Amino acid sequence: MEAAAKVKSIFVYPIKSCRGISVSQQAPLTPTGFRWDRQWMVINNNGRAYTQRNEPKLALVETELPNEAFLEGWEPTGRSFMVIRAPGMQALKISLSKPRDIADGVSVWEWCGSALAEGAEASNWFTNYLGKPSRLVRYNAESETRPVDPKYAAGEKIMFSDCYPFMLLSQGSLDALNKLLKEPIPINRFRPNILVDGCEPFSEDLWMGIRINNCTFQGVKLCDRCKVRTVVHSLRDFPSDTSICIHVFNNTEIVFQVPTINQDTGVAGPEPSETLRQIRSDKVLRPNQKQQGKIYFGQNLVWKDNLSNGKVLKLGDPVFVMRKVNSAAEAAA
Repeated sequence: MEAAAKVKSIFVYPIKSCRGISVSQQAPLTPTGFRWDRQWMVINNNGRAYTQRNEPKLALVETELPNEAFLEGWEPTGRSFMVIRAPGMQALKISLSKPRDIADGVSVWEWCGSALAEGAEASNWFTNYLGKPSRLVRYNAESETRPVDPKYAAGEKIMFSDCYPFMLLSQGSLDALNKLLKEPIPINRFRPNILVDGCEPFSEDLWMGIRINNCTFQGVKLCDRCKVRTVVHSLRDFPSDTSICIHVFNNTEIVFQVPTINQDTGVAGPEPSETLRQIRSDKVLRPNQKQQGKIYFGQNLVWKDNLSNGKVLKLGDPVFVMRKVNSAAEAAA
């Protein structure tokens, strides 16, 4: 069988909504995503997650892990740290050894539970950076379970990701979008875990089953990016900590997500959502399906043969398509 593409880049995002790490060689797989991906999250006074949708300054927060953290079977020691940096802030070191303190009432989207609290130094750092009470917490896999929507991937679990363990996007799709934009945008606007190259634009829409380095992944749902609704005259119904960013263009209310936020400046704008709405909305891709006002870009994945240990994905790995549908209209969305 001929490979349909190859793995060009692998991205891991240790802290939800903060900058990701482009790994140099490989990344270990776990059932909930790549190791270290979205294990941490910044929360407010009420335990609710901050994301770039309501705190775009998180786009400027950089994370660094030890190089050996991406080796198979590596375990942290007392001298292993995640280093966090942001403009105007001193570097913050977070031990990779799990903390003992518990934070109750932590929530992100539909999930609520307890998490591991990273302590006063981390809380003060993020409070000073964001200018409002903040805490850094770590997912507690020993006590908590966060299931994926059973409609699309029954039995699968995640940590602090939005919805699914992995998100795949192709370079061809990004290139096709950039040809339509006045100002091209980089891949970091879409925060994929796996970037593949060598396939036609939007081929990933059709991939229901793929194999990479003898690991089987199932495409479970097209990745939706924002909703388009009719204009409202007042935004007072939205809570102050809502995890969305709302703008109005051309008599259409666009509920923006992270792709509209410049990851170098933390400033949001109308693109690429305006252009994506013209070419990637459910009205365009799925005209005979129920319209939900969504835009699609990328494919959400789960790792199916995840009972085996010591599995990694490497840069350059070939991607083999085992099963696909004929059009985006047939894919789950």
